[in-house]
Amino acid sequence: MNGPSIPGQPILLIDDEEAILRSLTAILLSNGFDNTIAVSDSRQVLTTLAEQEPSCVFLDLVMPHLSGQELLEQLVEKFPDLPVVVTTALNEVETAVTCMKRGAFDYLVKPIDENRILTALRRALELRDLKFENSLLKESLRSRVLKHPEAFAEMVTSDEGMFTVFRYLEAISKTAQPVMVIGETGVGKELIARAIHRLSERAGGFVPVNVAGLDDTLFADTLFGHAKGAYTGADRVRPGLIERAAAGTLFLDEIGDLSSMSQVKLLRLLQEREYMRLGEDTPRPTDARIVVATNRNLADLQGSGEFRKDLYYRLRSHHVMIPPLRQRLNDLPLLVDAFLDEAAHELNKKKPTIPGEAFDVLGAYHFPGNVRELKALVFDAVARHEAGVLSLNVFRQALQLLAEHPVEVDRRAGSLQFGLQLPTLKETRKRLIEEALRRTDGNQSVAAQLLGISRQALNKHLKSGKGD
Repeated sequence: MNGPSIPGQPILLIDDEEAILRSLTAILLSNGFDNTIAVSDSRQVLTTLAEQEPSCVFLDLVMPHLSGQELLEQLVEKFPDLPVVVTTALNEVETAVTCMKRGAFDYLVKPIDENRILTALRRALELRDLKFENSLLKESLRSRVLKHPEAFAEMVTSDEGMFTVFRYLEAISKTAQPVMVIGETGVGKELIARAIHRLSERAGGFVPVNVAGLDDTLFADTLFGHAKGAYTGADRVRPGLIERAAAGTLFLDEIGDLSSMSQVKLLRLLQEREYMRLGEDTPRPTDARIVVATNRNLADLQGSGEFRKDLYYRLRSHHVMIPPLRQRLNDLPLLVDAFLDEAAHELNKKKPTIPGEAFDVLGAYHFPGNVRELKALVFDAVARHEAGVLSLNVFRQALQLLAEHPVEVDRRAGSLQFGLQLPTLKETRKRLIEEALRRTDGNQSVAAQLLGISRQALNKHLKSGKGD
């Protein structure tokens, strides 16, 4: 079955020499751009444009009938957002300057290097995408109504900050540029990524992968796949997740934990829109949309050299910050009610009644585990519930943790609270590790991030039993 054409709107090639048109078409096709229209008679260009607007134009300057410079003026006037790359055998600075002043996006001198063609094309497509996204974003921000509320059905909220995020996602969803989702553990970053995929209406599937803990080889094998015989034990061809995400969305979670070598591979994937399976030397094109998520401060990681700046700026073409639960406490009643329904259904119990005081208790807690932690609290309460009104004890325990533990970080105030007797460093570290594992349901990667240490360091502490 044939996949979708790349790019969605065709690339228009205009040149009076058929051999050059065939060469350009072949170069683009071999690099995954299979949606092209070739026109050798400049008089037919406007008729072609009336039938279908292209994503980019490669325009020869010297042609009979209607010259490239005349066509350039008409294209810029009638299609101001259409990038036009001028191609000519005239290596004249004055001509190049004139074309750029008249609105050309780029100027290439024949014979044109293949890499130069591809670079100009990718830059032109990115510019067109950004212009399109900006116009959609302006339109969406003027409106306070969601066009596709069904895409966000999994996220229960009445918070205006969340709805601002939703409107932004509606504006950027149809473009091919990467999206970075930033937020604390438990805020629902994968739900946001799934919403982006639904809004994009892409024909392919949504393929998630957590990259935390993947070394360079495993990362490449997981994403790109391998050929038969690529390494010992590779007894058959294995397609990677990027192939499974064809015409869809590849979601890379915990991107801040990616190794430096894997960052280089991901950067190439984003820049060139191609990859190679392990054991192969032939690039394969991809049209998968990349969405990444992190709960780490990538700006700090850049400063320490742990995260590449070029990759960071490439990934954050679009980025959203998901507010933590403590910044939208008005959502507590809605969320608790939704989780009560879900828990009652899963546990085959009657949905319990919750006392109004419960929201005062919950509202005083800062929820380091965010919505995920709230859900766990509600499920635990329903599991222990017998009949009548739901007990407040399980919710009060969340607050009591602050008093029972000798030391607790208040992330809002940036302060520490101590009991009457100071704990030893060994005791403090041990309790911190225990608490981090409790809050993350034993997930060592996430617990390590909460503690600000590497997963390997946490594993070492657990094996030693010393907690330091």
